[in-house]
Amino acid sequence: MSIGELLNMYRDGELDIHPEFQRFYRWTDVQKSRLIESLLLGIPIPSIFVAQRKDGVWDVIDGLQRLSTIFEFVGVLKDDGGTVLPALKLVGTKYLPSLDGKVWESVDDPERGIGGTYQLIVKRSKIDVKIILRESDEQAKYDLFQRLNTGGSPLSDQELRNCLIITVNPDFYRWVNDLAQYPPFRECISLSERLIEEQYDLELVTRFIIFRTTPPPDLRRIGDIGEYLTNRVIDIATDTTFDREREESAFKATFSYLQRALADDSFRRFDLQKARFQGAFLLSAFEFIALGIGHHYEHYGELADPEKVREAARAAWADPDFVDHVGTGVRASLRIPAIIPLGRTRFAP
Repeated sequence: MSIGELLNMYRDGELDIHPEFQRFYRWTDVQKSRLIESLLLGIPIPSIFVAQRKDGVWDVIDGLQRLSTIFEFVGVLKDDGGTVLPALKLVGTKYLPSLDGKVWESVDDPERGIGGTYQLIVKRSKIDVKIILRESDEQAKYDLFQRLNTGGSPLSDQELRNCLIITVNPDFYRWVNDLAQYPPFRECISLSERLIEEQYDLELVTRFIIFRTTPPPDLRRIGDIGEYLTNRVIDIATDTTFDREREESAFKATFSYLQRALADDSFRRFDLQKARFQGAFLLSAFEFIALGIGHHYEHYGELADPEKVREAARAAWADPDFVDHVGTGVRASLRIPAIIPLGRTRFAP
């Protein structure tokens, strides 16, 4: 298809590039300018992949940044609120240094525009489009997301998962993201900047929502943890009977209480010899404590004694039932069925 055709589809709402994705894909102006340079030089652009929804709209699965760059340059790219973003100003490139400072068009200063000839070259440039029909399953979309940022840094499992959530229910993604910003939660998890950038905070919210009420027999059938989390969160995101209000209450009650009881020590290792919490965030501690309290969240109000939780958190590191399942060599499929039910027992009211 020509870029002109894709531009028209985007303007008419027939092509959805999901502006929410922009937080995951950050090309520099240099990278963007190189793409425009490629179009002007006639260098082929890699294929883009789209998934056809039931309403006929195409969801962009692979090629987001390429299309976003083109639409931004032309001046039609919108943010998730529907507001048109400022048009891209190019920087000079190796083969076309004259592009420096150029824009698609400028009413005030026509010399700043790339000119009609270059505009026609861009609009007539062809891009190969691969269509994944609506009958394809969500796993096909997920697999294709692994190529979303071609040429960039690989995405984390949760970043890929977030992309898939956005395609099936953007509102659910925004809800999960809002929970991840809850101040008591952020204080308790105390993650590094790298983990935050990789959306690990959203993965923890996802794990809390999924595992808080999962029955033990289901925990024993997890298998591959990444695939399990993806399938379950998509099931939940598309379940019209899912009680968000209840789950949000459970989430906020759990982390409000943990903030009072342990704050940023909530998910650290307790050193028995030094008698203090230390080290970085531990997922096993999160599964044990947060999901244990979350399972019984209605009993952890303002009157609950924080010292009992502090004692249970310290005692865990002397408990063989806990310690034997938290080593680095223990697979998630073995750790989770042991740790989560144990936490529910230890933090029962």
